[in-house]
Amino acid sequence: MAKEKTSFVCTDCGGASPRWMGQCPHCQAWNTLVETVADNATPTKNRFASLAKTAAVATLADIEASDVARTPTGIGELDRVLGGGMVDGGVVLIGGDPGIGKSTLLLQALDALERTGVSTLYVTGEESGAQVALRSRRLGLDNSQVKVLAEIQLEKMLATLAATKPAVAVIDSIQTVYSEQLTSAPGSVAQVRECAAHLTRAAKYSGTCIVLVGHVTKEGALAGPRVLEHMVDTVLYFEGDTHSSFRLVRAIKNRFGAVNEIGVFAMTEKGLKGVSNPSAIFLSQHAEPVPGSCVMVTLEGTRPLLVEIQALVDSGGPSPRRLSVGLDRDRLAMLLAVLHRHAGVACMDQDVFVNAVGGVRISEPAADLAVMLAITSSLRGKPLPKGFIAFGEVGLAGEVRPAPRGQERLKEAAKLGFSVAIVPKANAPKKGSKDIEGLTIHAVDRVEEAMQIVRGLG
Repeated sequence: MAKEKTSFVCTDCGGASPRWMGQCPHCQAWNTLVETVADNATPTKNRFASLAKTAAVATLADIEASDVARTPTGIGELDRVLGGGMVDGGVVLIGGDPGIGKSTLLLQALDALERTGVSTLYVTGEESGAQVALRSRRLGLDNSQVKVLAEIQLEKMLATLAATKPAVAVIDSIQTVYSEQLTSAPGSVAQVRECAAHLTRAAKYSGTCIVLVGHVTKEGALAGPRVLEHMVDTVLYFEGDTHSSFRLVRAIKNRFGAVNEIGVFAMTEKGLKGVSNPSAIFLSQHAEPVPGSCVMVTLEGTRPLLVEIQALVDSGGPSPRRLSVGLDRDRLAMLLAVLHRHAGVACMDQDVFVNAVGGVRISEPAADLAVMLAITSSLRGKPLPKGFIAFGEVGLAGEVRPAPRGQERLKEAAKLGFSVAIVPKANAPKKGSKDIEGLTIHAVDRVEEAMQIVRGLG
């Protein structure tokens, strides 16, 4: 294949230059020129061909819509995050810290698919075939029939995909792939963008589901251009501390399923295993209730999770500290002000530390009430009752606002043996509706009501 000409385009103004320059000759911006393939003079070759055939204009009512067919991977937690399984022609981008288990999970998924008769291909650009085989044996995947290709050149990958026609292919990783049409090094912005575009187009034309493994920066974002996330159908992030055995896979974008859905895995000697009851990870096992601890029910995608919120209030100096782990620190300062103004609990001369157990990050405001109750419990040195949960958003006026899907949260708490709940009035079961067995629910409108109920329970 003849090598195409390249040019350099400014990412700010779009101006082109025949060679790389430190400063754009058009807008004078520095370090904005990115290598790209120049338009080919041959009209029959079009790098920017459409992903689908051109169709006539039609109204939405006239277009026949059908459910997307899915291929389950056999790993329940991964299927949950994907929305039910792999989609034909779909492109999935999965990123995470080095060594967190991306390649391990995907190799396990491919082996499970291959054992059900689904053809697969594992393209590795970071390891040799022997290294992949060694990892396969270490994971206990004996006699695995997954086909492996050790290659980093895009054109050879596309030729192999066209020849073997696998149903699912993994590219590990997109930052190692390069195209001969560009002279820049693998991993550069131009190479990542160009290779991802070609692989996406190949997936749409052939119906092969392609999974791209992506590196992340030190800030935790996917390395490469932002357009990489726009190209693909699904973006998954691997989260978790490498010092802990638990891992979370979170869907940041999913055209075929719910966003912010999570899958919970435990790293074992035989690879990653799905955790059927993830709430147990985020609940500390206290023999008896301790001060400063309150359990809440948070939503991760469609899954309700019970998480323990711990607070420690201690005497501080002239500049008291406010520290939160897994929760928004600015919101903590706001809750302390509401607690003082509307509930009469003063912490202005105290150090306040708040932590979400298990390394989970809680971004929804439904944690407000649990945080305030945990802080009050620690300050007064009195534990909350055994089997107690709380959730609800707290406003600046001291009102307790409802949380979405409150009934599902309450049912999850009752299923795990919790017996007392303080929730917003709008989330309490309506009159005439069936009560949740084994759970006593106290509905409140304001923060001071919640504090009075807790004192009465104690």
